[in-house]
Amino acid sequence: MERPLDLDAIQAFILVADMQSFTRAAEALESTQSAISLKLKKLEQRLARRLLERTPRLVRLSAEGQQFLPAARELLAAHDRALDRLEQGTARFSVGISDHVANSGFAKVLAQVNGYDPGVVIEVRIASSRDVMQQYERGELDAAIVRREPQDQGGELVMEERLGWFAAPHSNCWAGKTLRVATFSTSCRVRELAVRRLDDAGIPWIEVFVGGGIHAVGAAVSAGLAVSAMLYRTAPAGAIDVGAQMGLPLLPLAQVMLHSRLKEARTREALRTLVAALKAA
Repeated sequence: MERPLDLDAIQAFILVADMQSFTRAAEALESTQSAISLKLKKLEQRLARRLLERTPRLVRLSAEGQQFLPAARELLAAHDRALDRLEQGTARFSVGISDHVANSGFAKVLAQVNGYDPGVVIEVRIASSRDVMQQYERGELDAAIVRREPQDQGGELVMEERLGWFAAPHSNCWAGKTLRVATFSTSCRVRELAVRRLDDAGIPWIEVFVGGGIHAVGAAVSAGLAVSAMLYRTAPAGAIDVGAQMGLPLLPLAQVMLHSRLKEARTREALRTLVAALKAA
């Protein structure tokens, strides 16, 4: 009788396939890139099939890997169903995510987390970093994924994101010598940072649109109304970073922090998978 497949390796294979990254899969599993690579090498040896094509910049499925992926998902799902029958109820937690972090690929992120453990119910709230942290500090959320604010204490740095000056191609962002700017609400740290950098650089500007969230400001940018300081991950489709060509001041990296009070292993693993999927998005 042939030895059974290693379910940990199957799980790692699915995560690598979904995230196209050994690093992100390792983060989701709280493991190391080398450990994940070894698991998959042994899985390939067990199957006598090459499942992944590896290059310095990209990880993608081979033809045999694409063929095996649906069966791998079914196998892991059957394993999860078997465990669910032994457990009472479902696991649940709440997480707040900054709207600057939850970009247009968030649907794929949720699909990856659900695929990892369908038995975990996640309550997600998306709002400004400041509002999310206030909810977390009041005990209304189990976890928070936010941009670092000057007053924030603690937390774990999980990624750094680039900020740029985005505008629609061929849009006119100048009114004479005055820069037309779309900003976030006055409570947003990105707005405060952007206008201070413009003032420090001596660039005259006028606020032509104020949005209460990333989607509203993104719509104004796409409409060609103005330029706006935005994270690369949340810039609207088709918008370009015009900072260099317009001579606008450089913007610093935005630090994304994880705050969590989760203790139970299953929900902690689901949260880690969510963070890794956000980073890969």
